[in-house]
Amino acid sequence: MSTIPDLSLTRWVKSSHSNGDGGNCIEWAPDFAAGGIVPVRDSKDPDGPALTFTTDAWATFIKNVKTGAFPTP
Repeated sequence: MSTIPDLSLTRWVKSSHSNGDGGNCIEWAPDFAAGGIVPVRDSKDPDGPALTFTTDAWATFIKNVKTGAFPTP
């Protein structure tokens, strides 16, 4: 059994933090969250690879981003 989901017909949603200027944007596939995974990709490269995270790992990442746990340049 494959653990890699078929993302070919996925509905992608752009990050709410995207500013629309074509810069650093990510998209995620919320329809997979009920299955316990969160696919994420670079919106500038829609045919490129996607990363998948467990919903718990993604929630932890988002929490850490919001609290400033990661240094920024």
